[in-house]
Amino acid sequence: MSGPGREPRRPARWWRRLSLRTRLTVIAATAIAVSVFLAFQVASELMDRELRDTAENELRADSRVLAAAAERAGPARVELAPYPGAGRLSRVILADGSTRTPAGQPALPPVSEHALRVARGESADLMESEDTDDDGYHVYTLRAGDGAVQVARATDDSPLNQFGFGMLLIGLLCVAGGALVGRTVARTGLAPIDRLTAAAVRVAYTRDIDADIPDEGGGEIRRLIQSINDMLAALRDSRRAQRLLAEDAAHELKTPLTSLRLNVELLIRLDRRGTLDTALSARSRTRLLDDLGAQVAELSTLVAELTDLARGDVNDESTEALDLADVVVAAATRARSRVPDIEIALDVTPVWVSGRPAALQRAVLNLIDNAGKWSPADRPVQVRLRAEGASAVLEVDDAGPGIDAADVPRVFDRFYRADSARALPGSGLGLSIVQRVVDAHGGRVAVARSARGGALLRVSLPAAT
Repeated sequence: MSGPGREPRRPARWWRRLSLRTRLTVIAATAIAVSVFLAFQVASELMDRELRDTAENELRADSRVLAAAAERAGPARVELAPYPGAGRLSRVILADGSTRTPAGQPALPPVSEHALRVARGESADLMESEDTDDDGYHVYTLRAGDGAVQVARATDDSPLNQFGFGMLLIGLLCVAGGALVGRTVARTGLAPIDRLTAAAVRVAYTRDIDADIPDEGGGEIRRLIQSINDMLAALRDSRRAQRLLAEDAAHELKTPLTSLRLNVELLIRLDRRGTLDTALSARSRTRLLDDLGAQVAELSTLVAELTDLARGDVNDESTEALDLADVVVAAATRARSRVPDIEIALDVTPVWVSGRPAALQRAVLNLIDNAGKWSPADRPVQVRLRAEGASAVLEVDDAGPGIDAADVPRVFDRFYRADSARALPGSGLGLSIVQRVVDAHGGRVAVARSARGGALLRVSLPAAT
């Protein structure tokens, strides 16, 4: 059962199901049909008015000739020529209301009260339109002597009918021509879109996004093609980034997985032989188990960072106004719990920003973890937060050896690790995640040398108003 509000939508749904080419054809044909109809109405009205004015002028001229004769001889004695069988009709109206008509003339409509008043001299001349069952007449009454004369012509609609028939034929031809022209224009105008559609279908079918769609046309079509090419370029970049991420992840996972597999296979082999207790001393077993635990932890960290990095900017966490000082303190607390030996010196002031709390805390935690790897045990990692103008500035300062100038351009690349850092734990993803989070918040991150000789990582984020 259809609701009351669904019925008006059916024409709209029918219209939307039509192709764009058919819509343009219908619109063109409809526009021409409406134009022809309006032109016919205007032309018919002008032609009818012109014919009526011409007929009335002829009646006035004929009545003046007959009135002059009636005034000379008198209405009762004026000679009326026999009716020739066609043309105008005439009669004389006497003061008593009686009439005289030419011999053989068809009967005219009865004399109207207004015409009798003209015959009695009570009114001026009169133009009337009389309609009978068979014909209609234009009748002009003019005072003549002590009576009046009337001249009439039968209304002739044949010129208008012929004109209307001609306009109908012209209108049909124009509508058909307009539909043909609209179809041709639509086909020509939509040809670039057809080629664009074919190219898009080809890309969807072959999954080949390396070839751009040829740029053709102008205006909206060119902008559409450029937008699709930009989309294809973005897809290519995304596919390239995914492929690079997969290759780098496979490379980084290979080493810890190989080491973990070898250690586990060694334990399994010794256990099957029953020589686990005799082949490995308690100290060796403890060291092997610690090594396994470290490798599992490294794999867990790497997988977590890969997952976070692969998600990109897709995040369900909502943006909110927050105090960045709270985020920094929470990140420092997590860093101390993960690495109890790390010493962190905080110097933070409240600065409000608009951002995602968990993402920002992850970025700060990565900065502190990176600094903690390099800073000596007796030299704390210094974390400073302050407001500078319209920005919140976070600085993480370590007292390590610093970053070589050759490594600075690549320090935020995925999986990049300097030669001096390859022996240290880590995946090479921490600073890459930092840059992604900072970029997503409209900020900047930079590397410099600190006053203590180590690395200084400086993050600037827009402060909230």
